[in-house]
Amino acid sequence: MQNKGLIKIFAVLFGLVCIYQLSFTFIASGVESDAEAFAKQKIGTNVEGYSVLRDVEEASYLDSIGNNEIVAGITYNTAKDKELNKGLDLKGGINVILQISVKDILKGLANNSSDPAFNKALAEADAAQKDSQENYLDLFYEAFEKNEGAKLASPDIFANKTLSDQVNFEMTNDVVKPIIREKVSESITSAFEVLRKRIDKFGVAQPNIQRLGNSGRILVELPGAKDISRVKKLLQSTAQLEFWYVHKNTDFGNFLINANNTLAEMVKKEDKSAEKKDTLSASEEDEEIEALLASTEDSSEVQTANNPLLDLMVSPGFQGSPVLASFSSKDTAQVREYLNKSQVRSLLPADLRFTEFVWGVSKENVSDLYALKGDREMLPALTGDVITDATQTYDQVGRVAVSMQMDGKGAKIWEEMTGRAYTEKSNIAIVLDNVVYSAPTVSTGPISGGRSEISGEFSIAEGQDLANVLRAGKLPASADIIQSEIVGPSLGQEAISSGLNSFLIALAIVLLWMIFYYGKAGLFADVALVVNIIFIFGILAGLGAVLTLPGIAGIVLTIGMSVDANVLIFERIKEELAKGKSQKDAIKDGFNNALSSILDANITTGLTGLILLILGTGPIKGFATTLLIGIATSLFTAIFITRLFIDGYGKNGKFLAFSTSITKNLFANMNIDFLSKRKIAYTISGIFILVSIGSFFTNGLNEGVDFIGGRTYTVRFADDVNASEVEKDLIATFESAEAKTYGPNNQLKITTKYKVEDDGEAVDTEIQRMMYDALQPHLPTDISFDDFTVGSNEREIGIMKSMKVGPTIADDIKNDSFWAVLGSLIVVFLYILLRFRKWQYSLGAVAAVFHDVLIVLGIFSLAYNIMPFSMEINQAFIAAILTVIGYSLNDTVVVFDRIREYANEHTTWQRSKIINSALNSTLGRTVNTSLTTILVLLAIFIFGGESLRGFMFAMIIGIIVGTYSSLFIATPVMFDSANKKAIRDNKKKEEVVA
Repeated sequence: MQNKGLIKIFAVLFGLVCIYQLSFTFIASGVESDAEAFAKQKIGTNVEGYSVLRDVEEASYLDSIGNNEIVAGITYNTAKDKELNKGLDLKGGINVILQISVKDILKGLANNSSDPAFNKALAEADAAQKDSQENYLDLFYEAFEKNEGAKLASPDIFANKTLSDQVNFEMTNDVVKPIIREKVSESITSAFEVLRKRIDKFGVAQPNIQRLGNSGRILVELPGAKDISRVKKLLQSTAQLEFWYVHKNTDFGNFLINANNTLAEMVKKEDKSAEKKDTLSASEEDEEIEALLASTEDSSEVQTANNPLLDLMVSPGFQGSPVLASFSSKDTAQVREYLNKSQVRSLLPADLRFTEFVWGVSKENVSDLYALKGDREMLPALTGDVITDATQTYDQVGRVAVSMQMDGKGAKIWEEMTGRAYTEKSNIAIVLDNVVYSAPTVSTGPISGGRSEISGEFSIAEGQDLANVLRAGKLPASADIIQSEIVGPSLGQEAISSGLNSFLIALAIVLLWMIFYYGKAGLFADVALVVNIIFIFGILAGLGAVLTLPGIAGIVLTIGMSVDANVLIFERIKEELAKGKSQKDAIKDGFNNALSSILDANITTGLTGLILLILGTGPIKGFATTLLIGIATSLFTAIFITRLFIDGYGKNGKFLAFSTSITKNLFANMNIDFLSKRKIAYTISGIFILVSIGSFFTNGLNEGVDFIGGRTYTVRFADDVNASEVEKDLIATFESAEAKTYGPNNQLKITTKYKVEDDGEAVDTEIQRMMYDALQPHLPTDISFDDFTVGSNEREIGIMKSMKVGPTIADDIKNDSFWAVLGSLIVVFLYILLRFRKWQYSLGAVAAVFHDVLIVLGIFSLAYNIMPFSMEINQAFIAAILTVIGYSLNDTVVVFDRIREYANEHTTWQRSKIINSALNSTLGRTVNTSLTTILVLLAIFIFGGESLRGFMFAMIIGIIVGTYSSLFIATPVMFDSANKKAIRDNKKKEEVVA
């Protein structure tokens, strides 16, 4: 090997750099352990709310020593910035994908146009987006073009005052489209910047926020975030701040009473209409009686009184107050529906007909009703665009408040508003995101200088968040959470423990196996393997990559696969020694001959990893990152580091055995006639494939929520529970629900599609509340709803993890997964075609891959109802399938490479002899590598945690089937489709070219 000295220097320097990068992680971890110990010592478990208080103490401790030097000028703060980031599944926290509403942006650009063609196109785009992979804007354009003669440059749509400098009446639709597309893109960029500013102020270490293509979707990852409700409010609040004049309740006189009477009359008319139905047949009448009895089982919830509106009222507003009345928060939607009925709105006098009814902040589950003074355009007197600064303060009675400063224009309008309110002795409502936070009177005259204040029942954290949101500015459109994953901190800690255990056990298996099989040479390979692991973790830390549980699985898998390169080299060296070559020449030729197979095998695996990296999200991207880094470092350590040790050992004439007494003649002189068994293999594989396809049509596949949409929760109980009994209770509540044991018998995975298309914190809370109520018979009596929610319970009972995927993004994920698998097959087909220059090789390889994928899918279809672990078809499964594809091709390429080599060396041999000899010569490597990898995967399967079990099972089955297919499917298919010339290179042509 040339340039040994240079390689040594590079390896040592690179190793030192990796250790330096990892040192920050150890330093930060050590300080955080000290902070945790300090907090536990200061706050005992007997203190109420000790968990929250400990978090405060930890944060205070870390802030106090953050800039103190620890070693060599490194402080905790600098170490924290450079440490190896832990992902959501290892640290707990929240991961969401936000959809910025392009519909809202378009409506804003069109000044909320009432144009029929415009609104019809929006409605059609809404419907089409559920089943389409096109972005919303293209769907809108497509729907708008269906309206003959409709113009985007209409004065009622985009040729308005707001866009007058860019859109004029004479423009065609094709000219207007790119202008609107650019405006939409600018709005999404603005939303991204607003969210980034909010997150920066939130105080979470190592947040991640990124745009996902041009879809208007934004990924936000906040590892370590514990107050999930607070995070969701921070992300979804549009921060649409408005200042409105507000009516006093005296302006409405007996409006609510009259509205109630009108609603009561409407109910009576509906009842009379129902009584006029045709007489039913006897059987139909019996069925209806049964239905009525079933519907009135819980009669306490049926509204039977004659006062539809007043019976919902908790209390009327005080005389002269801006509060019309107070209602229970759960009834606000019903009250709003009543008040918006045309028959009720018609009761308002002419001067009040543009009134807008809005709710105040809910206090103790009671919300106040306000009436804002509106006009035909329903625009507020002042908006939050004028706010230049906002800070969390305290009002005159010591309550948490938010003080705001306006710019010059805003200050002038604010002075006019407060002056008018003072003169008229009226109120000004401060409205944020269509909720009244306060409606104070102005008792001291006009307020100059542009100072204003929002007060309410805020906690300090809520006040700080509101101030940060207002400083960052409003979102240009609503941001809905269409996909979310929330992991409690205790589950994250368990994942770290299980991931570390699986890593150490898998590493021990590989190290011992290499020594057992290859003796001292295996020990050298082990040293190279340890160096490889240091390289992988050092590169991850240096790149600022995020380590996830699938990422750990990727590293462990890399350990198993890195053995393959050493096995290939050692097996080739043994072959050269068997030919009678000297040890020096055998080592040299062994490395050279193995290089082609090593490169081909790793490139095919790397291509599938690259596809995962491009199309994957979250943990799957982490898996792909570590896999690709591992492939690169494994190649370097196997080819160069192992070679350095072997050459160094043998330079003084020492003999190095590449086997032990047990393994010396293992797989030697093998002479199996593989090709004669191909018809039996075709038959067996055909039966398996037919059974798999039959199962697809009968059992189907257990698709996860990221493919079909829905919400899933990992719920832990104090004692073991029966999944079937829990499922019955949940179905009674949600109508559609599934509960399966997930890991230990006291933990369930609960899935429901209830209100899957509804977004917002209120819906998420409603579903969790319903689940809490349904699970009451199975929970300890002292567990409150707050304790039940994610990450809030030190007793580790309740929701440990939750995930939500909207139907639109689920459809996109499924579509992307399909293209990922298909794309990988095409890329690999082309690579093998390029590498071997014969389509027969590509055909054999792709046939084997299709065979492997169909059988793995078939096993998952047949067994998902009986296996004691989750066998969902989800993104993780697709990652497993792509890895299986890469691994299967790895095996196949090694065999094909040897076939080509034998064909060029033994030109007089029959095709069958060439292929059988090649298969026999690689059998030791095939079995050795597959066995090692399977042992590694088994370690992760058993010790790596429940979330990885289905993922690992798919890979174990895939490796077994892939090993079989490389011997009995890929090669026979290539043999049956090729002739002798097609399996060897034209060496004369190569020599002429050379």
